[in-house]
Amino acid sequence: MRKKTFAAAALLAAATMTLSACGSGADSAKPATVVAEETSQKPSTVLDQPFEKPDLVLTDTHGKKYDLRKETAGRPTLLYFGYTHCPDVCPLTMNNLAVAKKALPKAEQDKLRVVFVTTDPGRDTPAELGKWLNGIDPQFVGLTGDFATIQAGARSVGIAIEPTKKDKNGKLVSVHGTQVVAFSPKNDSGYVVYDEDADVGDYTKDLPKLMKGQNP
Repeated sequence: MRKKTFAAAALLAAATMTLSACGSGADSAKPATVVAEETSQKPSTVLDQPFEKPDLVLTDTHGKKYDLRKETAGRPTLLYFGYTHCPDVCPLTMNNLAVAKKALPKAEQDKLRVVFVTTDPGRDTPAELGKWLNGIDPQFVGLTGDFATIQAGARSVGIAIEPTKKDKNGKLVSVHGTQVVAFSPKNDSGYVVYDEDADVGDYTKDLPKLMKGQNP
């Protein structure tokens, strides 16, 4: 299930995130707001008030504890909340990031951290996450854990997620935001948000700047 950000037209504006299901058009009225600076028609928004990196300690695909702040400190980091059973936007976003990452020099590829936090921990075990991400990019970090902890971490960066539930057809679905949050290696703050319209070209163009903590 997806949730999209719409940047308002003022320098200090609210980016309203609405929820809808991955693979469907069902909407839910559950807004969250962030203060942002509009960047015209680009799929990225440079935040006027950057986010702190979520204080998340979860389990990685090897079954080991992963402290997000500690493990990604001083590294350019892209954070995304989604789930492996998502039929559309999650795999597309991760594949776009994987292709864009490969355009970087090898040394920078190794510095970059792309972190995928599941919104469906009941099904996304460490093994499931590892299998799914290995098919996209083995360097991507997959994290799972307690849903309430994940939900609080997502909320801290303006992204709302809901517990996995059955839709009207009895299919399990996870409602989640589709934003990618970029964290600067300079101060570990989340200063750029990408919506689901960002494509591989956008990420390929912006990554060299994000690696340095510069505005795209």
